[in-house]
Amino acid sequence: MTINQLSQKLDLKIVSNTPKTTEKAVTGVYSCDLLSHAMAKINEGDVWITVHTNLNVVAVASLTDCACVLIPENIEIEKQTVERAIEKDVILLSSDKSAAVLCYEIFKLIKDL
Repeated sequence: MTINQLSQKLDLKIVSNTPKTTEKAVTGVYSCDLLSHAMAKINEGDVWITVHTNLNVVAVASLTDCACVLIPENIEIEKQTVERAIEKDVILLSSDKSAAVLCYEIFKLIKDL
């Protein structure tokens, strides 16, 4: 499943869209708000769910090569974070759902493939 397909199935808003990255494959899901821990545990292809919206999120996403970053609960994403994400080809997604619900829904979609 691609980021684009995932966003359509779960009604996720693509906040930082670059053509190169929306076709990235989604292979897992990981939720963590401690950046250093996330950096050590995120796998390539994971959707990383976090409430953080600062520039460091883009750095961690780039280092881990996660598929995308998903911000739950309609948390506002800082403008400079969106700009940096576009520069670094990091997809930021947004949802009104909680992190727990998103983890469940993403895992269910991936498991059923």
